[in-house]
Amino acid sequence: MKTNANSLRVGNVIEFQNQLWTVLKRDHVKPGKGGAYIQIEMKNIVTGNKTNTRYNSSEDVDVAFVEQKNYQFQYFDQNELVAMDMENFETVQFPKDLVGEPLPFLQEGMNIRVEYCNDKPISIALPEQVLGIVEQADAVVKGQTASASYKPAILQNGVRVLVPPFISTGEEIIVRTEDFTYVSRAKPHS
Repeated sequence: MKTNANSLRVGNVIEFQNQLWTVLKRDHVKPGKGGAYIQIEMKNIVTGNKTNTRYNSSEDVDVAFVEQKNYQFQYFDQNELVAMDMENFETVQFPKDLVGEPLPFLQEGMNIRVEYCNDKPISIALPEQVLGIVEQADAVVKGQTASASYKPAILQNGVRVLVPPFISTGEEIIVRTEDFTYVSRAKPHS
């Protein structure tokens, strides 16, 4: 499907040089001389390579049709993950690398979203925020000012995050899967 370069948004999947790319950044640039253009930073869905390209504001771009489907993660089977289709309850296997960096946060029973392009799975998205348990957190040094703010902590899944000084070992916290940042303490179970 063709669309104007001005209409491109972060997250769109486009066809470029006969391959699929995800748009990571988009800037509209108006230089002093010459016409305006759209500067795109994108990542190859298959190889993970990144590149930048420019499109004239009036140029048309091939946007790929992406379909999303909901699954529930069941378990790992070597280099694959097994998930249950939430519509027909059939189990399906996907390569683990479709998850990318947030893979350590994947837990049994977690709802995931699989993106398809031309009936081929191209990426797996976890929930935006997940629960993590602090396995190791540095102690707060007395006399440190509050502006020293965050300290390193290691979660049970091995992921390193920065947390506020009041977080201690054993606490449950909410972490953003997009960039592994601390969101808040987890609400106590009642």
